[in-house]
Amino acid sequence: IWDAIARDAIAESSLWGGMLRPEAEREYQAVFSPLAEGRYALGLETIYEGYLVHYGTARLFAPADEDTARELGDYLYAHGLVRIAACGDVLAVSDLSELISLCSQLRAEEADGDGSLWAATAAMLGSGEKLDSPRGALRLRGDAEPLDAAARAAAGDEAVERSLAAHRGRLR
Repeated sequence: IWDAIARDAIAESSLWGGMLRPEAEREYQAVFSPLAEGRYALGLETIYEGYLVHYGTARLFAPADEDTARELGDYLYAHGLVRIAACGDVLAVSDLSELISLCSQLRAEEADGDGSLWAATAAMLGSGEKLDSPRGALRLRGDAEPLDAAARAAAGDEAVERSLAAHRGRLR
C-alpha cells in the first residue's frame, strides 16, 4: 500500500515526491482499511492519507505549508477515488464521496464524529443506502452513535476500537 501511494505521487509530480517524508520517518499503519474488504485497501488508505494531510499528521507526507498541503490532500482524495472506481463499485465511490463531503462539513463546524464516520464507511463500503440514515443523523443532528453502531455491527468492537484509537492519535 505505502509503496504504491509514494510511487504514484512521485510519478504524478515532483512537487508531491518532494513532500514525502524520508523513508525512515514514514509510518506504515493502516487505520481504516482493516475494516474494509481487501480490494478497497489501497484506495481507502490513499483517501485517508489525504484527510491526514488536510487535518492531521500524515504518515507518508510532510507538506511545507498549508497551500501545498491542501493541494496534496486534494490530489490524494482524487487518486484514492480513482483507485476505488477501478474496483468497479459505483456505490463505493459514492460512499467515499459522501465521506469526504461530510468530513469537510464536520471540520468547518468544528464538530465531532469523523472517526465513527470513517469506521462505518470503511466497514460498509459499497453498501450505499445502508449508510444514508446513520450519515443523516450525523449531518443533521451531530449524532455519531448510529454510525458507530453500524461500524461495530459490520466489523466488530475490537477492530473498530483499534481503528478509532489510531485515528485519534493522528488528528490535530
